[in-house]
This record gives sequence, structure tokens and C-alpha cells, in this order.
Amino acid sequence: MRWDVHRRADELRRAGQSFVLATVVRVERPASTHPGDRALVTPEGTVEGWVGGACAEGIVVREALQALAEGTPRLVRIGPAEMEPSVGVVSAVSTCPSGGTVEVFLEPVRPDPHLVVFGESLVARTLARLARTVGYRVTAVVAEERSAPEADAVYVLHLPPGVATTEDGVVVATMGHWDEEAVGEALRTPASYVALVASRRRAAAVLDVLRRRGLDEESLRRVSAPAGLDFGSASQEEIALAVLADYAARRRGSGRPLPEAAPEVATDPVCGMVVAVAGARFTLEHLGRLYYFCSPGCRKRFALDPAPYLAGAVES
Repeated sequence: MRWDVHRRADELRRAGQSFVLATVVRVERPASTHPGDRALVTPEGTVEGWVGGACAEGIVVREALQALAEGTPRLVRIGPAEMEPSVGVVSAVSTCPSGGTVEVFLEPVRPDPHLVVFGESLVARTLARLARTVGYRVTAVVAEERSAPEADAVYVLHLPPGVATTEDGVVVATMGHWDEEAVGEALRTPASYVALVASRRRAAAVLDVLRRRGLDEESLRRVSAPAGLDFGSASQEEIALAVLADYAARRRGSGRPLPEAAPEVATDPVCGMVVAVAGARFTLEHLGRLYYFCSPGCRKRFALDPAPYLAGAVES
């Protein structure tokens, strides 16, 4: 079956993974690629698809990771050193002897927004349904009640590890059943939005319990309660809508953090090209140090006689 870039991109986005869609938009021969060729570049530096051979691929990975770090698309022109500079175009010199030029448009793609919802209440169920309707990913978290000798019931939360990131939202809509356990678990995530569906009095009581359990004030200040926009007197369904609207407004209005850190790079000691360390295909260890190369040709030249290149080599 033919590889489908759109299907694969949709799989990655819905799985909560960032990536870059790379599309060849212009080619000056000789070159091994054609306009319309596409590939996906992951934060790990892996390439799925085709945007050119070894000479172009390393540059595409490097610039794709930078685009991902900045969260903005870029047009990259890959060619010989004598290329004319253009406004709005990133020029990257290729050391390939072919001399062809390739232009690649790099579009960073963020995963669908993610909302973690604690509870089995009508608010929780409605919120999950509304969030899915507008294209959010939703993780529903419920609790298993277990008895404990000479103690109140113990609630065990089934929250998958690593389920929330700094950009996700976590909403506790347990409606008085296991609020303290749910809020405490929510605060263990790095989520930027943590909200508790409760009255002001109930929310204060929950936070006081968590305070006595040892949570610090800085952590407790992360909790937004009562959750959601103020609709006044509202039904359970309207409360769910108010919470979703509040989360969406904060995501849009507060500025979104960068999806990835700036890529780590190294310099090819043979040709001087800057190479992304993530996903690097051409490496060689020499005297206990790892060197990175743009192509197998540069690696072979270094391996045959490293001495001429060591003076200008950048340590990894």
C-alpha cells in the first residue's frame, strides 16, 4: 500500500506528537527529488517520506527541528554557495557536487489540544463530549474505590503516566466524591490549566485538605476554582460549556509555549555543514569523541585521514 503522508500526519497529531511537514516546492536540476515530494520530520530527527538524498536530508532535518522549536514555518533553499539571498528564505549551502537547488517548505504541526477530565459526573461526561466535538483529544480518568482497614475508603486513580504536558488542560469534575485525590493527582502533572468544578466554599475546603496533606501554596495556586467562565446560575451542561470555553480562551490568549527545545547541532569537521544531532545518520567515534557528518562521503574522508580535519572540528 502506498505511503499516505496525510494519514500518517493525522495519526501523529491525534497521538499527541509534534512533527514537521516538509514539502518540496521547487527544484533546479540536477536533483534527486521533484516538486510535491513530501516527508514528515519528528522531534527525534527521523524522516518518513522523501525530500532528497543525503545531501539535502540532513539540512531538512536541521531546519525542520529549528522550525519546530520556533513554532513557525519556513522556506529553505538548499543549493551551492553562490545562491542569491532572498527575503523570507533560509539559504542553506550544500556541499554535494551535483550543484542542484531544492526549495523545501517546512510546516511545524502541533498535536490536537488535549483535555484530561477527572470524574463520572454529568459535567465530566458533557465536557468530554463537547471537547471531542471541537477536535480535542480527551482522556477520561475515573477512580476505583477500595476499602482500607480502620480508615475511610481509598480511591485509586487510573491516570496513565505522562498523560499531561505543559500545554494540556486538566479538569476535576468529581462533584464531591473524590475531589481531593483528583486535584492532588492533577497537580502532579505539568498541565498549564488545572481547574476544579466546585463552589467557592467547596473549593476552599478541598484546597485546605490538600494543604494539610503537605501541598505547598505555589502548587495550590495553580488550581482555578470555581472552574470555567462565569455564566451565573447554570445547568450542569452549561457548566461544562463554560469550562471548555475558559480553557479554549486561555490557550488562545496566554500565548502558547514552544513545542520543542531548540535542536542540538554539531559541525561536520570535513565540509563545515551544521548537522542536527537528533536522528543523525552519519557519525564516527574517534579517540573517544563522536563526530557528525552531513553525508557518507564526508564521513569516509574523515575516517581515511582524520588529522587534517581535527583542528577545526567541533566537539560533540
